Amino acid sequence: MNRIQSALAQDKKLLSIYFTAGYPSLHDTAKVIQDLEKNGVDMIEIGLPFSDPLADGPTIQESSTIALKNGMTSSTLFDQLKNIRKTVNIPLIIMGYFNPMMQYGIEAFCAKCQEIGIDGLIIPDLPVAEYHEHYKEIFEKYGLINVLLITPQTSDERIRFIDSVSNGFIYMVSSASTTGAKNTFGNTQQKYFERIQSLNLKNPQIVGFGISNNETFMQATKASKGAIIGSAFIKHLTHHGVDKIRDFVKEIR
Repeated sequence: MNRIQSALAQDKKLLSIYFTAGYPSLHDTAKVIQDLEKNGVDMIEIGLPFSDPLADGPTIQESSTIALKNGMTSSTLFDQLKNIRKTVNIPLIIMGYFNPMMQYGIEAFCAKCQEIGIDGLIIPDLPVAEYHEHYKEIFEKYGLINVLLITPQTSDERIRFIDSVSNGFIYMVSSASTTGAKNTFGNTQQKYFERIQSLNLKNPQIVGFGISNNETFMQATKASKGAIIGSAFIKHLTHHGVDKIRDFVKEIR
């Protein structure tokens, strides 16, 4: 069983943290991952920085720009993570855009992910039909779960198709906007969470975009398996560096 599937089988709400690889400093990547696991995070999304991040808000965009200036590349990330499974057991997912993966070579990228112990990929700009027709077999060959995204505007028909080709969890984007921390969710988002819950999908859902504190974490997980925090954690790294990760996780939990 893939580590993602094992985590989803646990009787608890999952906390997933996103951070940008190579930020704040190029060689912080492994330390951030190790400290997040040590402090009780259930799953980690490792952001592969890209120069044109379509779905990302200003906080993550800025961290990506700095990481790229620091020298982060796909090859550098793989090198940084080559021994990560000696110290880390929780699921690791690379989240990034399709262009860098295509430049590296899709099959070569997937093979490298398997080699170093990556469990899945999140690629916001890879359409589900394109994935299903051209890449699903490659991902499965290397034991990778492709996590697909839905938004409040995604039709029930498309959501059911995404559910049918998924074998991990569905990334439930909380709003139609880009990433960014919010202090609370309104009625529109709550109704959306409930609508998705009522579809009785085979794959659990984890909510992302807008989770920033204990209140939004609790709201998001009422009708889902877990929640993903990105921008708020990156802001924490910006202000406190990599030595106070425990404080951030403790506030969320």
